[in-house]
Amino acid sequence: MGKVTKKAMIKRLLFYILLLLTSFGVSAVRVDTVTVATKHLATPMKLIVYTPDAASAGGCFPTVYMLHGFAGDYTNWSLKEPRLAGLADSYGMILVFPDGRDSWYWDSPVDKSMQMESAITCDVVPYIDRHFPTVADREHRAITGLSMGGHGSLWLASRHPDIWGNAGSMSGGVNILPFPKSWRMSERLGAYETNKEVWKKHSVINNIDAIKAAKLNIIFDCGADDFFAGVNEDLHKRLLEAKIPHDYTSRPGNHSWDYWRNSALYHLLFFNEAFRKADAQDVRK
Repeated sequence: MGKVTKKAMIKRLLFYILLLLTSFGVSAVRVDTVTVATKHLATPMKLIVYTPDAASAGGCFPTVYMLHGFAGDYTNWSLKEPRLAGLADSYGMILVFPDGRDSWYWDSPVDKSMQMESAITCDVVPYIDRHFPTVADREHRAITGLSMGGHGSLWLASRHPDIWGNAGSMSGGVNILPFPKSWRMSERLGAYETNKEVWKKHSVINNIDAIKAAKLNIIFDCGADDFFAGVNEDLHKRLLEAKIPHDYTSRPGNHSWDYWRNSALYHLLFFNEAFRKADAQDVRK
């Protein structure tokens, strides 16, 4: 996964100029449903990929991985928020929607057929970089998600900063300890009563040192009426105490697609700005 060349960065800057000139045109993306083989799960993983229409003219693009929540699947984002296709095209970014299978995006210590962290980092990301026109470095990759996926995105990015330099969370379950009987987590980590240290280690809010060391561009938010509002406020405070830069917002809303559809717009804007800064820095090198 080498650094992008100066020539490629100039191409992308020209692409942004072209977008401005054609901003009133009709946008389109290529939509692929692909299956990725993996030894880390019981069955291969399906995912949906949006590729900007401009890819047909050549060039490479940054990538945003978008994770679904509990009881969801890889189709959720594409079905629930149709505007994502136009944003992928207008921003010039590839969007990837993996199938998280109620895994909480961990490598389960008790279920060897549910090693989701390894499946995504060892199989999915390399597959996307081989088969799609990506800019394959951490500065041009982002990951975000909703609810279970919000926890998953911060978990994965903080543990794999060589892959992702940008991370987000929408209504994320960033502290799992208050919810020991919920969302099949005991099937992934074992019963809370007999595995308290395992639960603690697998909760994002208890991994502040890893988040700081990862040096991520972070955006996260939660609705004020969400049952995860308290744990997100707590994470915000802990990041402030650790002097970790981040963008945090509490807006009106609850744990619903009405909230996440709106939130996704802010996350893609945030990531687009980060990608453009990375482009400019690479051109100056």
